Amino acid sequence: MDSQRYTVKDRQFWKIILSLLFASLFIFANMYAVQPLLPVFVEEFQVPISTASLSLSLTIIGLILGLIILGFFSDRNGRKSYIIYSLLGSAIPFFVIPLTDSFSILLILRFIQGFALAGVPAVALAYISEEIDRKNIAYATALYISSNALGGMLGRFLTGFLTDHFSWQISFYAFAVTGLFIFVVVLYLLPPSRNFKASQVSFAKDIEGFLFHLKNPALLIVFGLGTILQISFTGIWTYLPFYLEAPPFTMSLQAISYLFFAYGIGVIGSPIAGRVAEKFGLRNVRLAGVFILSAGIFMTLSPYLWMIVVGLCVTCLGFFTSHSLTAASVSQQATHHKGSASSLYLVAYYTGVAAGSSLLSPLWTSGGWTGLVLFTAILPLLYIAAVTFYRKKAGSTGR
Repeated sequence: MDSQRYTVKDRQFWKIILSLLFASLFIFANMYAVQPLLPVFVEEFQVPISTASLSLSLTIIGLILGLIILGFFSDRNGRKSYIIYSLLGSAIPFFVIPLTDSFSILLILRFIQGFALAGVPAVALAYISEEIDRKNIAYATALYISSNALGGMLGRFLTGFLTDHFSWQISFYAFAVTGLFIFVVVLYLLPPSRNFKASQVSFAKDIEGFLFHLKNPALLIVFGLGTILQISFTGIWTYLPFYLEAPPFTMSLQAISYLFFAYGIGVIGSPIAGRVAEKFGLRNVRLAGVFILSAGIFMTLSPYLWMIVVGLCVTCLGFFTSHSLTAASVSQQATHHKGSASSLYLVAYYTGVAAGSSLLSPLWTSGGWTGLVLFTAILPLLYIAAVTFYRKKAGSTGR
């Protein structure tokens, strides 16, 4: 019989939240640390924009591979150890990367780092769904997602700020030391699993159970939405530094890095969205988040910097609202192999990151900021329209 699950009134609930907050802060800061550095890499390593963007997209590809493998094995071996060793394994490359003058080696190390990063996101949602009371899962997930937003914001800002004042190498060393510190904190703070049940079936049956999620139409819709959301969101933030460093804005890297504080809206908005969803329904609030995301992206077409800043804030609010509730719905839709289901969602989600960072390069080159904005703003709306049409046609009443 399962142990009693933790509620917001329990001390262990908040130890879990703090542990996952610290872990995801580092993981997501690590993941997106290179995004504001793309113009620096172009200049220092003499590579084209499409090659520089691989420093993010190859990290994501490594992450995707790690999500599939580590998410699968976490259903057999438990949760906590994957979180702990993910922190250690992803911190070490930051000591090595600054020592190389080859961009190819940098890309290889970022790929390896991406695989190591996967341990936290691969199991965090499953850990929450197993240890947190069902009534508080959406809230706990939203708090976890808000820490993702905070980590992404701090990673982008700190690398931009430290690089502008010192060098990108110094910023990487700072990340390495911080990662080791967080590793020690989470090692002692995160409670062990009480409700985890290791899979006892054969390896082949486990793989069959893993792939079973791909036959669930409701989950496939959720996976697809995760991809679409990230293509739009990552596309805007990846090419924003190139847009703002050019005339008429001619902004410095430090000034551009301050714009990443717009992620703070996501940090606040995600837990609020979790609470609002408990009252108005997950799907309704998630849909509102998608419309807010698209509206914010459209606002960045303004020639005025202040309006672009407002648009970025609105974009973050919409994105983290829709993403946090989309992630929460995965655990509700999956009745077994929850770690695998969460990993598959994140595979779809980070496929969107890779596509948004590298595959949109031709669109940026040919259509500029206007073409990029129109595509990324309209894409989520088209997906929602297609899903609505499908559900009406199929007579679906599921979430």
